[in-house]
Amino acid sequence: MKIVFIVGPTATGKSDLASKLAEKTSGYVISCDSMLVYKEPKVITSKPSSDILKKIKHYFVDIISVKDIYNVFLYFKEATELIKKLYKKKISMIVCGGTGLYFKALLDGIFGGVSADEKLRRELKKEAEEKGKEYLYNKLKEIDHHTAEKISPSDLKRIIRALEVYYLTGKTISWYKKRSKGLWGEFPIKIFGLTLRRDLLYKKINERVENMFRKGAVEEVRKILEIGPSITAEKIIGIKEIDLFLKGQISLEEAKELMKKNTRRFAKRQFTWFRKDERIDWIDVEGKSLDSLVERILRDV
Repeated sequence: MKIVFIVGPTATGKSDLASKLAEKTSGYVISCDSMLVYKEPKVITSKPSSDILKKIKHYFVDIISVKDIYNVFLYFKEATELIKKLYKKKISMIVCGGTGLYFKALLDGIFGGVSADEKLRRELKKEAEEKGKEYLYNKLKEIDHHTAEKISPSDLKRIIRALEVYYLTGKTISWYKKRSKGLWGEFPIKIFGLTLRRDLLYKKINERVENMFRKGAVEEVRKILEIGPSITAEKIIGIKEIDLFLKGQISLEEAKELMKKNTRRFAKRQFTWFRKDERIDWIDVEGKSLDSLVERILRDV
C-alpha cells in the first residue's frame, strides 16, 4: 500500500478521516500538524480524543510541553526516520495534517544546516538600509537565481538568509536543498486534499470555536500561560486571543470573534499553500460520510 497523505485546511475533517482509514487498514497515523506536538493544549488544537489516541497509534501528538521549542527541522529529521522504519516493516501509514511547511519538508526535503552569523546579518541589513532591498535581491539573483525565483524581492529576511549561507559556506541554498532529499520519489505516495465550499468551511470554523469555549478553552489557555509557552507554541490560535481577554483588554465575545477570524484567515492561507501543489488529489467532502471517503481513498491506493 502507498503511504497516504491527507492534507488541507483546518476543520475539513482530516483527523477523523485519518483515524478511520488507519482503523480500516490496521495502520498508524503520523501527524503533520505543528500544534499537536504539544501535550497541554487539547481543546484549542481540536486534538483527537483520548479514546481515539488509545485505539489508533498516533505519532507526533503529545510529545513535548508547551514550554519547549519544536520546529520543522526537528520534525523533518524525526518523521522521515520513522516513516522509513515503518515502511520497512510494511506498516500502513496515514500522514495527516495541515501544516504546509511540515508537509513540504517531508516530501521535498529541507535545508537548515548552517548556523546564523549575527554580525554578517547586521552588515547585510545595514547594506539593505543604505542601498535598498532590491540591491541585495539582485546580488542574490547573481549568486543563486534558483533561490531568488522563490523569494519575493521584498522578503528581506529570506534574502539575507540565502546570502548568509553562501557567504559562510561558499555553497548556495539551492545546492544544499538538492542534497537534502525528502520522501517524494523514494517511496510510493498518494496525497489527498480535503476541500469544502468556503461558506460551509467558515461556518464549521465558527461552530468549532464556539464549542472550544464550551469545552473550557479559557481555563486551558490560563494554565498554558502559567507554564509559559515557547516561541513556537505561542503561535497556537487561541493563546493570544484568550490572553487578551484574561488581561481584561477585550471581552469574552470579542476573544471568540477574534479567534474565529484568525482561524478563517489561517484556513485561507492553508488553501493557498496546498493549492499550489499539483501532486494533490482534491476531494470535496460536502455531504460525504467518513465511510464513503475511506472507500474513495482505498480505491486509489
